[in-house]
Amino acid sequence: MGIICIRVKICNLDRSKCVETDAIVDTGSTLSVVPREIAKELDLRTVRVDKVRTGAGTIELEAAAAVIEILGKQTLNDVWISDNIDTVLIGAVTLECLGLRVDPITGRLVESFKMMYKAIRHSLAS
Repeated sequence: MGIICIRVKICNLDRSKCVETDAIVDTGSTLSVVPREIAKELDLRTVRVDKVRTGAGTIELEAAAAVIEILGKQTLNDVWISDNIDTVLIGAVTLECLGLRVDPITGRLVESFKMMYKAIRHSLAS
Protein backbone atom coordinates (compact mmCIF):
# COMPACT_ATOMS: atom_id res chain seq x y z
CA MET A 1 0.00 0.00 0.00
CA GLY A 2 2.94 2.34 0.55
CA ILE A 3 3.41 5.22 2.94
CA ILE A 4 0.45 7.41 3.81
CA CYS A 5 1.36 10.97 4.75
CA ILE A 6 -1.19 13.25 6.38
CA ARG A 7 -1.36 16.62 8.11
CA VAL A 8 -1.97 16.41 11.85
CA LYS A 9 -2.47 18.84 14.71
CA ILE A 10 -1.24 17.77 18.14
CA CYS A 11 -2.02 19.73 21.31
CA ASN A 12 -1.43 19.44 25.03
CA LEU A 13 -4.47 18.64 27.18
CA ASP A 14 -5.67 22.21 27.70
CA ARG A 15 -4.94 23.04 24.04
CA SER A 16 -2.75 25.98 25.08
CA LYS A 17 0.11 24.64 22.94
CA CYS A 18 -0.38 23.03 19.53
CA VAL A 19 1.83 21.90 16.66
CA GLU A 20 0.73 21.25 13.08
CA THR A 21 3.02 18.87 11.24
CA ASP A 22 3.18 16.13 8.64
CA ALA A 23 2.75 12.60 9.94
CA ILE A 24 2.95 9.04 8.67
CA VAL A 25 0.08 6.62 9.23
CA ASP A 26 1.48 3.46 10.83
CA THR A 27 -1.32 0.92 11.31
CA GLY A 28 1.27 -1.50 12.72
CA SER A 29 1.71 0.78 15.73
CA THR A 30 -0.78 0.52 18.57
CA LEU A 31 -0.41 4.10 19.78
CA SER A 32 0.72 7.21 17.95
CA VAL A 33 4.34 8.28 18.39
CA VAL A 34 5.54 11.84 18.96
CA PRO A 35 9.22 12.84 18.71
CA ARG A 36 10.64 14.06 22.04
CA GLU A 37 11.25 17.54 20.54
CA ILE A 38 7.52 17.98 19.84
CA ALA A 39 6.57 16.52 23.23
CA LYS A 40 8.82 19.11 24.91
CA GLU A 41 7.38 21.92 22.81
CA LEU A 42 3.87 20.89 23.86
CA ASP A 43 4.92 20.27 27.48
CA LEU A 44 3.43 16.76 27.41
CA ARG A 45 3.62 15.07 30.81
CA THR A 46 4.67 11.43 31.09
CA VAL A 47 2.00 9.29 32.74
CA ARG A 48 3.72 5.89 32.51
CA VAL A 49 6.45 3.91 30.77
CA ASP A 50 5.42 1.09 28.38
CA LYS A 51 7.40 -1.84 27.05
CA VAL A 52 6.98 -1.71 23.29
CA ARG A 53 7.88 -4.34 20.71
CA THR A 54 9.60 -2.92 17.61
CA GLY A 55 11.33 -4.38 14.57
CA ALA A 56 14.60 -3.83 16.43
CA GLY A 57 13.45 -5.53 19.64
CA THR A 58 11.67 -4.49 22.83
CA ILE A 59 12.19 -0.96 24.14
CA GLU A 60 10.66 1.23 26.83
CA LEU A 61 8.83 4.41 25.80
CA GLU A 62 7.24 7.11 27.90
CA ALA A 63 3.51 7.60 27.37
CA ALA A 64 1.66 10.91 27.65
CA ALA A 65 -1.81 12.20 26.81
CA ALA A 66 -2.37 14.54 23.86
CA VAL A 67 -5.20 15.88 21.76
CA ILE A 68 -4.85 14.78 18.14
CA GLU A 69 -6.74 16.29 15.22
CA ILE A 70 -6.89 14.77 11.74
CA LEU A 71 -9.28 15.79 8.96
CA GLY A 72 -11.21 18.03 11.36
CA LYS A 73 -11.81 15.24 13.89
CA GLN A 74 -10.32 15.36 17.40
CA THR A 75 -9.54 12.73 20.00
CA LEU A 76 -7.77 12.59 23.34
CA ASN A 77 -5.24 9.75 23.17
CA ASP A 78 -2.17 8.38 24.80
CA VAL A 79 0.95 8.83 22.67
CA TRP A 80 4.42 7.38 23.00
CA ILE A 81 7.35 9.76 23.16
CA SER A 82 10.38 8.72 21.11
CA ASP A 83 14.01 9.82 21.16
CA ASN A 84 14.70 7.82 17.96
CA ILE A 85 11.92 8.85 15.60
CA ASP A 86 11.85 12.35 14.13
CA THR A 87 8.40 12.09 12.49
CA VAL A 88 4.96 11.79 14.05
CA LEU A 89 3.48 8.33 13.51
CA ILE A 90 -0.29 7.88 13.73
CA GLY A 91 -1.19 4.48 15.18
CA ALA A 92 -4.22 2.23 14.94
CA VAL A 93 -5.85 3.27 18.23
CA THR A 94 -5.80 6.95 17.23
CA LEU A 95 -7.39 6.13 13.86
CA GLU A 96 -10.10 4.04 15.50
CA CYS A 97 -10.86 6.74 18.08
CA LEU A 98 -11.22 9.28 15.26
CA GLY A 99 -13.48 6.97 13.25
CA LEU A 100 -10.96 6.74 10.42
CA ARG A 101 -9.40 3.85 8.53
CA VAL A 102 -7.00 3.39 5.63
CA ASP A 103 -8.71 2.58 2.35
CA PRO A 104 -6.44 -0.09 0.84
CA ILE A 105 -7.53 0.78 -2.70
CA THR A 106 -6.84 4.52 -2.60
CA GLY A 107 -4.25 4.59 0.19
CA ARG A 108 -6.17 7.45 1.84
CA LEU A 109 -7.86 7.90 5.17
CA VAL A 110 -11.64 7.54 5.01
CA GLU A 111 -14.41 7.66 7.58
CA SER A 112 -15.18 4.41 9.30
CA PHE A 113 -17.62 3.15 11.88
CA LYS A 114 -16.72 3.32 15.53
CA MET A 115 -17.43 -0.01 17.17
CA MET A 116 -19.14 -0.94 20.39
CA TYR A 117 -20.27 -4.46 21.01
CA LYS A 118 -22.87 -5.00 23.66
CA ALA A 119 -23.87 -8.32 25.07
CA ILE A 120 -27.58 -8.75 24.50
CA ARG A 121 -29.52 -10.70 27.06
CA HIS A 122 -32.23 -12.90 25.71
CA SER A 123 -35.04 -13.86 28.02
CA LEU A 124 -36.87 -17.07 27.45
CA ALA A 125 -40.63 -17.04 27.98
CA SER A 126 -41.69 -19.84 30.29
